[in-house]
Amino acid sequence: MDYAALYQQKLTTADEAVKVVKSGDWVDYGWCVGTPDALDRALAKRLPDLYDVNFRGGVLLRVPAIYQIEDPAAHMTWNSWHMSGIERKFVATGAGFYAPMRYSELPRFYRENIGHVDVAMLVVAPMDSHGYFSFGPQASHLRAVCDVADKIIVEVNENMPRCLGGMEDCIHISEVDMIVQGDNPPMGEMGAVPATDIDRKVAELIVPEIPNGACLQLGIGGMPNTVGALIADSDLKDLGVHTEMYVDAFVDIAKAGKITGRCKNIDRGRQAYAFAAGTQKLYDYLNDNPQCASVPVDYTNDVRVIAQIDNFISINNAVDIDLYGQINAESAGTKQISGTGGQLDFVMGAYLSNGGKSFICLSSTHKQKDGSVASRIRPTLSNGSIVTDTRSATQYIVTEYGMINLKGKSSWERAEALISIAHPDFREQLIAEAEKMHIWKRSNKR
Repeated sequence: MDYAALYQQKLTTADEAVKVVKSGDWVDYGWCVGTPDALDRALAKRLPDLYDVNFRGGVLLRVPAIYQIEDPAAHMTWNSWHMSGIERKFVATGAGFYAPMRYSELPRFYRENIGHVDVAMLVVAPMDSHGYFSFGPQASHLRAVCDVADKIIVEVNENMPRCLGGMEDCIHISEVDMIVQGDNPPMGEMGAVPATDIDRKVAELIVPEIPNGACLQLGIGGMPNTVGALIADSDLKDLGVHTEMYVDAFVDIAKAGKITGRCKNIDRGRQAYAFAAGTQKLYDYLNDNPQCASVPVDYTNDVRVIAQIDNFISINNAVDIDLYGQINAESAGTKQISGTGGQLDFVMGAYLSNGGKSFICLSSTHKQKDGSVASRIRPTLSNGSIVTDTRSATQYIVTEYGMINLKGKSSWERAEALISIAHPDFREQLIAEAEKMHIWKRSNKR
């Protein structure tokens, strides 16, 4: 097959390509750094003439043009699998919604539950000599999207890294309906939040719990990245990576010589991830790197896969936690902040791993909009808050005041342990609430 000739046959402009979108269509908009750019701007020009166009996507790193048309809610609905700050603001306008999921199930959602996508628009790396377009650093669920899409339009970005994987990390030109040469914008960046003193205190409690040869999963946020920075400066060796999201911290750990993957029970020597976002340093590292494997999320986040890896260490954030051990990592009451993602999968998978540990880290307090300080350890989660991790799944909880393990503890033991790592200013109040809830013994430590 003459792939160059086929490429020219399918090559078109963004304005021509978006003409396939009709009112009432479901349009998949890729994922994270693979969200379309030229196609997005072309569709934004067409969208005012359409109505009831439904989009799916998530983890946006820039404001898409379709958000910026006049009265977008009259023409479209954005359905987010995992919200960034950009999406939070748009959802607040009434033109978007969160789509609940366990991230590990997303490919199956497309293949079995959704079953049909009218148009898929994906950003890809340039075609290779075999006719394949790499999805870049977001294999995630994109192959599943393509499997059920009527029309597949790829937007080529020469700055998109070619990310190797081995399964569901690319699409062949024979499967593509249209090719658009984009304007090659730089990759969207998600810089790490600067570490605070509290972040460092939490990280200092976690790092000693990590053995040589451990396999790491780091979540999004300042605390997990701070843990990564401490690992890079530690004496740990022969670490592995199996994670949902690949972040800059992994690059730092790898360049410090700490990652070999030689102790991994599966994918030995390779760092497996479902998607990645960070600085240009990260994209340069992932490009054509055979040590890194861009694979679908139903592999990285499968509890059964995670459980096969010895000494699996999972490190994630939380918004707040109640005295029963229920963790909210995604909402402020009924307001969706981000998404469930894969946190529960990794919490459960790490505990099933031989020698594995799951850490949920959070600061003991946070400042509210009115300037007052509130405890992140609460008697109960606030009305409408989402239980991201059930109390039965929770293992280690870490604040700047200490680390506790909730496995095997009864309700009164949990309350006592959680209050012991709460901010001192709130402990007596939490004890009083625990007494009202009948989960405090007279003999408990005060």
